[in-house]
Amino acid sequence: QVQLVESGGGLVQAGGSQGLSCAASGSIFKINTMGWYRQPPGQQRELVAKITSGGTTNYADSVKGRFTISRDNAKNTVYLHMNSLRPEDSAVYYCNADVNYYATWGIGSRNYWGQGTQVTVSS
Repeated sequence: QVQLVESGGGLVQAGGSQGLSCAASGSIFKINTMGWYRQPPGQQRELVAKITSGGTTNYADSVKGRFTISRDNAKNTVYLHMNSLRPEDSAVYYCNADVNYYATWGIGSRNYWGQGTQVTVSS
């Protein structure tokens, strides 16, 4: 099995910065795309940013120019650095990863989610 453990988050004032990290552990053969999603209260989960194993990134329009996603493949970790935070960025942020994992029968593939971490931006 594979686990995603997020850290970071909390309360920050509007205009401030905050960083999130997500470390994957377990029977990992390879991690493909990793990403961050968020779910504001009463709304659906939405993509924030994602990054391939080769470093290609994709961002939601609402965060372009303010958020930066990066990863350390050696550490199986993905990061999200958030600048110029706005109250509308407040949400539970979830890490996501497409993982190829070792199974008793070979190599499996599955999408995993972290437990989520709350980011609250005060105005």
